[in-house]
Amino acid sequence: MREYLVTLFICAALCYSITPLVRTQAIRFGAVAQIRGRDIHTVPTARWGGVAMWLAMTVTFMIVNHLPLVGKSFGHESQGIFLASTVIVLLGMADDRFQLDALTKLAGQVFAASILLMYGIQILWLPINGVITLPPSIGQLLTVLVVVIIINAVNFIDGMDGLAAGIVAISGIAFFAFAYLLAVEYGFSRAGTPSLVTAVLVGICIGFLPHNAHPARIFMGDSGSMLLGLLLATAAITLTGQVDPNAIAAESAGPTLLPLLLPFAVLAIPLVDLLLAVIRRVKAGKSPFAPDNQHLHHRLLSAGNSQLKTASILYLWTAMIAFPVTVLAFAPWWVALITAVFLFFVTVVVSKIGKKVFV
Repeated sequence: MREYLVTLFICAALCYSITPLVRTQAIRFGAVAQIRGRDIHTVPTARWGGVAMWLAMTVTFMIVNHLPLVGKSFGHESQGIFLASTVIVLLGMADDRFQLDALTKLAGQVFAASILLMYGIQILWLPINGVITLPPSIGQLLTVLVVVIIINAVNFIDGMDGLAAGIVAISGIAFFAFAYLLAVEYGFSRAGTPSLVTAVLVGICIGFLPHNAHPARIFMGDSGSMLLGLLLATAAITLTGQVDPNAIAAESAGPTLLPLLLPFAVLAIPLVDLLLAVIRRVKAGKSPFAPDNQHLHHRLLSAGNSQLKTASILYLWTAMIAFPVTVLAFAPWWVALITAVFLFFVTVVVSKIGKKVFV
């Protein structure tokens, strides 16, 4: 645990330190978000926050590779994750600068997912009526689908200062706790790719958030949101490869189901937002990828909430789902229920707090 915490803090410190330098270069090369009718920000703001995240991740990998426990997490899978992350960040950089069309971005996301497949990172089984081992072709198709959905779910919520970074940080904490406790509970190796990836994921979010919180001095852009989505998806998929489902299913179905379900649970709010956006746009006769200003955060803002209060409410909604689901895998249902009820009341209290607290 200590080495993963060291990894997290190193990554956070690096991301915090590197981000201002990347911001300067983003402005220099014109990777700047101008003000459009559907935007919330009121001044042009640099993008390319994902570049700072990628640099922090890369340097962190180079440092923690020499740690006794975490160093064992590096291998063939880690190489694939790094290459896929590099491709997705380059794609995002191009989009942040030149505004690529939706199909080009989708093709790039599929290509990044294909790199994961080449390095053996794919869904191998599903917990249906016990455990079903998937044919390679079905597993590969499902892997690409999961990666693309999670990437776009994170991308869809990146529409307000600090929102995506905070939600993904909460999601990453929940997933790290699940992956680490699963290893402890069932005797799996604690030096696993899922724990390493989520520690880095939480680190880059925490390091980036001070620069991205309202009023944001830099946006993560598609280079950042797609990177975060890719890392969260790979953490889930690599965990399924590390777990022996038959050994767990013999005792409890919960931990068997969660490796694939947890990312969708912790990203329930972004996924609901994504689904509603697709339905809304298709009903209006528009492309599912056409941008608009009807996302959940837009609606909370329209109700009179400030950006800080809106972000706080959405953080708590995420925690209210993510943490009880994680607890449910290792504790009685009533403990998970108490956790959910507590977070629900905290959310209600925050929602009722006056505007003066959230300036």
